[in-house]
Amino acid sequence: MSEIIKVAIDAMGGDDAPGVIIEGCMQALHMSQDVFIYLVGDEKIIGPMLERESYDKERLEVVNASEVITNNDHPVLAIKQKKDSSMVVALKLVREGKAQAFISAGSTGAILVGGQVIVGRDKGVLRPALAPLMPTLQGFSLLIDCGANVDARPEHLVQYARMGSIYYENTMKKASPTVAILNIGAEEEKGNALVRAAYPLLKECSDINFIGSIEARDIPYGKADIIVCEAFAGNIVLKMYEGTANALFSKIKGAFMANFKTKIAALMLKSQLKKTLKDYDSTDYGGAPMLGLKRLVVKAHGSCSAKEFRQAILQCLSFYRADVSGKIAAAIAAAREKESLQEEEQ
Repeated sequence: MSEIIKVAIDAMGGDDAPGVIIEGCMQALHMSQDVFIYLVGDEKIIGPMLERESYDKERLEVVNASEVITNNDHPVLAIKQKKDSSMVVALKLVREGKAQAFISAGSTGAILVGGQVIVGRDKGVLRPALAPLMPTLQGFSLLIDCGANVDARPEHLVQYARMGSIYYENTMKKASPTVAILNIGAEEEKGNALVRAAYPLLKECSDINFIGSIEARDIPYGKADIIVCEAFAGNIVLKMYEGTANALFSKIKGAFMANFKTKIAALMLKSQLKKTLKDYDSTDYGGAPMLGLKRLVVKAHGSCSAKEFRQAILQCLSFYRADVSGKIAAAIAAAREKESLQEEEQ
């Protein structure tokens, strides 16, 4: 058996918590013998639900927490005031080294604040960033940042590119992944002040495979492995991407169910449609990691399924084994040392 990796789970965060969260944990325990789960939440609610499950009780421990942080809570105040919330208690398990990773489907804002305040940033990291994988015609592209920092500076985007490259290389097993900056055109002189200032800095980075600008319409075609942007634009792209996909799939389903002939056509195409939908299923990659922290913090989708939450847990195992956090810290340190030497030479 490999090393047991401990994951702290916010059992009370998410639209369908704790039911879906517990189901995802059960699936992860059955699929991997290398995971130990701290299930953090109200034991009066969690306990009876676990009694109906069959699982290895040596690899799951319930940690009681009497409070819950909701989407209606102010993120900063919630982290400060709700000290016995399932999210804060679980994050503290990670900070204290009792767990190697944290997962929650709860409030994004609270996770971002708690990740930085409780777990802490890696030395040299200016701003941690959320980095979800999005399905494309070429596989998956990484969008960074999609929600952590709406007021980024050019040097932040450079760090996003470095962190995203390391994460993509280790997650998708692709050496030297391509990096592009989100822009309104392909020309270098286009874009707002942030993009125009970041572009030449990215060009100068010898440790990333920068290919220039990418327009939003090119993202679904997989023209870059990593798309770098500030969080305001990134979050809009992500939400539009999700909404458009859901709307298209709904229209396609409606067309196939319109009459007897289209239903026959749907039966004939069923296997191919399933394959196509599976190719665009990002749930196999779990949640969005918050890159740049000392330990792994993962944001699962608020309305995630049990399968998606299970995959988020299994994702933590590969992330930890690949020492992604350590590699990011080393890359940031090397870049800062290089910059210091260049400043001294000047």
